[in-house]
Amino acid sequence: MSTISMRKSTLAAVAVAVAGTMALTGCKNGNEELSPAQPTSSAPGGAPASPSAAASPSTGGGEAPAGAAGTAKSGQAFKLGETATVPFDYGNNKGGTIDLTVTTIEQGNPADLEPLNLGDKVKGMIPYYVRYTVKNVGTTDLSFSTVGHIKGLLPDGSEAQGVSVIGKFEKCKGDSLPKGFTNGQTQNGCAIALAPSAQTKVAGAQYWGKPYNNLSDGKPLTWK
Repeated sequence: MSTISMRKSTLAAVAVAVAGTMALTGCKNGNEELSPAQPTSSAPGGAPASPSAAASPSTGGGEAPAGAAGTAKSGQAFKLGETATVPFDYGNNKGGTIDLTVTTIEQGNPADLEPLNLGDKVKGMIPYYVRYTVKNVGTTDLSFSTVGHIKGLLPDGSEAQGVSVIGKFEKCKGDSLPKGFTNGQTQNGCAIALAPSAQTKVAGAQYWGKPYNNLSDGKPLTWK
């Protein structure tokens, strides 16, 4: 399935751009496109070395590639509410470190999508809101960066269809990080995922941000 989107020309209206991938973006102001990814089962790994990352890895399967000291490991699995410490850069911001936590996955109402004017493209689909927090635990100023690459997962492990939103969508706000987003600052984010019917649901989430989307053997982080 392709990411569903379209544009509005009125001021402050939600603008949605068509993308031919399964990638999700958070609702934001910007035009960042995310790299496509194939569904991947989570490989386990040890808990992050950082005290702020209280994650419990999944069991079974082979070892996940080790991450750098203090970071989550590629392919590591977490429970909702657990924190992964990951390296992060965006544009000219290099060498940052964030704590990323998927906090909840909330079921929405099909009527929520009406302002996007997607019509039959979302007929029968149920929106879910993947809510997460971002904390700057490094020393790099991440002002105006965008933490995207968050995708929903269906119960069978496949990716949920996503809506790439440019602009404002009140049901699922995910703006870029504010000015002065330095060590210790925290902000909430949100990504939209669509379940194909009322008989299924979005049961988990994945993060395909750096460094995982840049490694040939990299695997996403998973929350369920």
